[in-house]
Amino acid sequence: LQAVKGTMQRTCKCHGVSGSCTTQTCWLQLPEFREVGNYLKEKYHRALKVDLLRGAGNSAANRGAITETFSSISRKELVHLEDSPDYCLENRTLGLPGTEGRECLKKGKNLSKWEKRSCKRLCGECGLVVEERKAEMVSSCNCKFHWCCAVKCEQCRKTVTKYFCVKKGSQRGRNESATIRRKSLRLKKH
Repeated sequence: LQAVKGTMQRTCKCHGVSGSCTTQTCWLQLPEFREVGNYLKEKYHRALKVDLLRGAGNSAANRGAITETFSSISRKELVHLEDSPDYCLENRTLGLPGTEGRECLKKGKNLSKWEKRSCKRLCGECGLVVEERKAEMVSSCNCKFHWCCAVKCEQCRKTVTKYFCVKKGSQRGRNESATIRRKSLRLKKH
């Protein structure tokens, strides 16, 4: 909530004859979702780690030291007690899959700039390289409805390119392909 409030912008509109600004109406406008995300990401990278001594007791002296520590930190700052896990590495305890072996997007129709850079973010920032793999997709196509109760389809094959994050030096042969089955029905009336 504070991140949304912190990124709200004041927007004004003038009212008047022939473009004069005799009256002005102003309001706070919600930011784009991405702007809030960027704001939080910056706060995350600048977050302060606070070390609390476990078992220090609840004496008046300790409470005073804690109050003094926190009073030196702005209410607008993000603080944390523990370091974040390394999201690049698999951590089964926390349920983190890591990025090795993950599929990423690089090329394709209707991809945003953000999606086209997913390989660079997922692989590159974790010291992995992008491996290109060709895969043969098999799907149902040219489906026809036969009177009562039967749909008959052909099996169509299409070669697609997929991208994965792998360790340097562990890339497979570039022409290695896999077969992926996907059900997609396109009905044609008979």
